[in-house]
Amino acid sequence: MSITFNTEGTAQMPELDQAAIREWVASVAASYDKRVGEINYVFVDDERILEVNRQFLGHDYYTDIITFDYSQGRILSGDLYISLDTVRSNALQQPNTSYRQELHRVVIHGVLHLCGINDKGPGEREVMEACENRALAMLVAP
Repeated sequence: MSITFNTEGTAQMPELDQAAIREWVASVAASYDKRVGEINYVFVDDERILEVNRQFLGHDYYTDIITFDYSQGRILSGDLYISLDTVRSNALQQPNTSYRQELHRVVIHGVLHLCGINDKGPGEREVMEACENRALAMLVAP
């Protein structure tokens, strides 16, 4: 199992308990009968996420996370690009949601995508939110 945390561009590494996140991600994966292979978190700013979105997905908008899925069978692997700017602005738009809570939600959102959960089709957003809430309840972090 290898879960790494990196930054690109002007993004600074967010304050995360990396050991707790690694344990949590492995537990969430196991709850879907999956194992962690190599997951690379890349924390970026809005300009970099827009660049990645345009270059690889042909989308011309900002987003909180882009998940590149390299999973094979039950082994989860992927690159997860997270815009810390968008995470921050999303947290500010939601009452009673801290930046840290929103960051945790986005961190696990990408893992849930690797587990096969989608959020674009009819009814899928509600399923994803329920899965996020279950996963967040599993997090043991300071």
